[in-house]
Amino acid sequence: MTEQHTPPRLNYHTAEFTISAPTLAHCPSDSGAEVAFAGRSNAGKSSSINTLTGSSRLARTSKTPGRTQLINFFGLNSGSMQRLVDLPGYGFAKVPEKVKLEWQRHLSEYLVKRQSLRGIVLVMDIRHPLTEFDQMMLQWADEVQKPVHILLTKSDKLKRGAAKTTLLEVRKALKEWEDLVSVQMFSALKKDGVDELKTKLDSWLEFAPQPYEPMPLDADDQDLDQ
Repeated sequence: MTEQHTPPRLNYHTAEFTISAPTLAHCPSDSGAEVAFAGRSNAGKSSSINTLTGSSRLARTSKTPGRTQLINFFGLNSGSMQRLVDLPGYGFAKVPEKVKLEWQRHLSEYLVKRQSLRGIVLVMDIRHPLTEFDQMMLQWADEVQKPVHILLTKSDKLKRGAAKTTLLEVRKALKEWEDLVSVQMFSALKKDGVDELKTKLDSWLEFAPQPYEPMPLDADDQDLDQ
């Protein structure tokens, strides 16, 4: 009987900041595979990324004043072609209309044209799910047929029963998108839901091509070349 080997899970603790891009044109080469994290300001996106990667500061690498509109890229395993992407959290009501429209244009362009984008993790505060921004992201994802995995963050802020009720309500509200959207609860504080998130990301990223390394010829191959 042939022995079955389970492929190793991706190690998200290897994530390292690579570059910040203001527009699609400044993004890294559109190859390999990447997953983008999106969410309103204060939804818990940075905490989710930091909990996933085991770093308390990774998602803050480019969060200095004046750089909040950048798309931030983090590579997994040095030299690999698998990436996590941190899209800026946006409280649209707190920015000038011109800035909002400009960022929406760049975000839409990234979501529509980025070929290496395998899926979107949409982060929502479990106490305030499906905001106007969340609905906009879901519409964009639907238009380009990109899968979305929703993290209902800060689940520790609700009692277990109330949190599960919200989870069911969100799933019901998104039933028309059930082939494209999945939903889970998540708590960065208690580390709840981390394994479920990793499993989803693995399924999106595991088939990313790796850097080419020539395989040494074995004896039989050498005989054929002679």
